[in-house]
Amino acid sequence: MGRTILGAMAGLLVAFFTIMVVEFAGHQVYPPPPGLDPMVPADMAMIMQSMPLGAMLLVVVAWLTGAFDGGFVAALVARGNRPRVAAVVPALLVMAGVVGMVVQLPGHPLWMSIAGLLLPIPVALAGAGLASRRKPAAR
Repeated sequence: MGRTILGAMAGLLVAFFTIMVVEFAGHQVYPPPPGLDPMVPADMAMIMQSMPLGAMLLVVVAWLTGAFDGGFVAALVARGNRPRVAAVVPALLVMAGVVGMVVQLPGHPLWMSIAGLLLPIPVALAGAGLASRRKPAAR
């Protein structure tokens, strides 16, 4: 049980960090219009209206990459102690973030919300599956 909890916590940290890095890279490729603050809901609505499809896709890629990486690390740490359960926790973090985004910052396209709610668990489980295929290091 301890390894499952530790794995879930490690997966949460990795997922959060991965999402931050990919979204930061996305902001470098697709910076918000000058003079608009993404932290202000009214400005965010205007940003979303002018946001190119590529920028929106990068946000979804960030969520899914975070879920995959988080699930992979969670399963590696949990090992034989319910790695799939540990891997689902980072996916739930991503899904909670999507719900928060929809509630706090309306204006996101429906397809982003659907992708952010339906895909993180299967992607995290794919990461866990990849982790389970790794051969353990010799001791």
